[in-house]
Amino acid sequence: MARTGRPRAFDKDQALERALLLFWSRGYGATSVQDLVDALALERGSLYGAFGDKRNFYLAAVQLYWDTYEHRLVEALASGPVLPALREVLATPARTEEYAAEAGGPQGCMIGNTTAELVPQDAEARELVARSHARFTRIVADALRRGQAEGEVTRSATPEAQAQLLLFTVQGLSLVSRAGLDTAAALAAVDALIDALRA
Repeated sequence: MARTGRPRAFDKDQALERALLLFWSRGYGATSVQDLVDALALERGSLYGAFGDKRNFYLAAVQLYWDTYEHRLVEALASGPVLPALREVLATPARTEEYAAEAGGPQGCMIGNTTAELVPQDAEARELVARSHARFTRIVADALRRGQAEGEVTRSATPEAQAQLLLFTVQGLSLVSRAGLDTAAALAAVDALIDALRA
């Protein structure tokens, strides 16, 4: 009778969620394999067996981050007025200090962090980031197109160009938030952009 091997003594999805928070708070380079072993209470062999090396583990965590973000983005823009929903999407990075108030809390946008830390030299990370940016732009452009059709959003630019502007804004805010951010000033800038989109 063929041996099936020992079942894993941990929940892989739960381990990935916990690793996501660790990578998000510390970054890729500052998170060691030993940090992951300690935080997840796993043996090194179990970690490598389930996820491969640290880089593959990190990219899986980034993909989980994006999948969760995309689900919330689609849900936020699914119905109702577009501009108030977009304001909340843009305002989230400006409120990072609220979410990261605890020591070791998440820092910035994980897609943006990956861009800064891995993309220059990692083709797979670059592809993951590019795919995430394209999805963001497509989802937001669809919402803006609906807003234009309903007379809520200005037609002074295409929905695609408007969505690109919003991508640059949300990524820029996420990056700046890591260095400290005047929340009131950031929210005023978000409001100015939303007003510029108003029909």
